[in-house]
Amino acid sequence: MKKLLTTLLVGLLTIGLAACGSNEESQKADDKPKTEASDKKAQEEQAKKMEEMQKKMDEQKVEKDKVVAIVNDEKIKGEDFNNVLTQSQMQYQQMGQDPTSKDAAKKIKDQTIDSIVGQTLLMQQAEEKGYKATDDEINKQLDEVKKQYKDEKQFEDAMKKAGFTMDELKTQIAENIKYTNYVEKEIKVDEVTEDEMKKFYDQYASQQGQDQAKDAPKFEDVKPQIKTQLEQQKKQEKLVQHVEDLKKNAKIDVKI
Repeated sequence: MKKLLTTLLVGLLTIGLAACGSNEESQKADDKPKTEASDKKAQEEQAKKMEEMQKKMDEQKVEKDKVVAIVNDEKIKGEDFNNVLTQSQMQYQQMGQDPTSKDAAKKIKDQTIDSIVGQTLLMQQAEEKGYKATDDEINKQLDEVKKQYKDEKQFEDAMKKAGFTMDELKTQIAENIKYTNYVEKEIKVDEVTEDEMKKFYDQYASQQGQDQAKDAPKFEDVKPQIKTQLEQQKKQEKLVQHVEDLKKNAKIDVKI
């Protein structure tokens, strides 16, 4: 079921790059002599807190071979659940929230299962409708991934750390292309109207303070950005509804 998590896993490789870069920078910073003992203590305390948080987050994971759900006879394993779970936990942390609190842990678990079930249904539909990825499409996206790294060695190191072989990554990319093509061609949305864009702009302007409103950009200047945002919102809403429709005719058995 790894194939269903293509977008996520390619994203993880990109995140791996950022981690590699930050590790190098932090290592250089650590080489600098510390003039304050309190700095070292603060760093140690911060590292301890991060370690404790990571331990709590890891406790929310399940065994990698455990079947967490069955969707139309397709088994979803714990390995896939854990990958999506990690991303959800990171999102909560980025928003300044504790992903290990009782309420957050329950929400994250439910969101993770719902996300995986939705991805599975969409990929099953893409397969059924015969969507495929060409070698040119795969190689083009692979090149885009590699561009995130300073050289081939750093890319290979990130691959190894993520537990991927080149064949596995190409399979992930191919499935991602199929998924993207399916969504783009099957999920149609109405064109964003001038009235919708103006309404969005007016709502934004009304929420600004008097001083901020004076410096607010003109409608015509931000119109393209507003259009893009509204298009994305419509696409997401339609996609959610599409998944809900697929669920009505699907056999879904959640095991956790």
